[in-house]
Amino acid sequence: QVQLAESGGGLVQAGGSLRLSCAAPKPTFTRFAAGWFRQAPGKERDFVAHISWTDDSTTYADSVKGRFAISRDNAKTTVYLQMNGLKPEDTAVYYCALKRYPGTNYDPSNYNNWGQGTQVTVSS
Repeated sequence: QVQLAESGGGLVQAGGSLRLSCAAPKPTFTRFAAGWFRQAPGKERDFVAHISWTDDSTTYADSVKGRFAISRDNAKTTVYLQMNGLKPEDTAVYYCALKRYPGTNYDPSNYNNWGQGTQVTVSS
């Protein structure tokens, strides 16, 4: 089973930027769409962004639209989440996963192969 690995989290001031990476051990993202989700303490895991494996089309949560950008490398082994204009409310553990099941891109139950997560903390 493919194990994804997130990295790139950290502590940043409001207005700053971070770039998260989600690495797979082999060219996985040529076969599956990928998504980023985040989970703050005591809250549910929320959708952040999705990228299609067929045409690289993207979708975003309204809360991050215009600030975050999801992309993948040509080798199809890494998916990125560029986060600009960070706000304290973006503080959460960020997870990537493969969309393995049909249905909406926004529902985490349609995803599998979750990574261990990377902490993003935005100070005010």
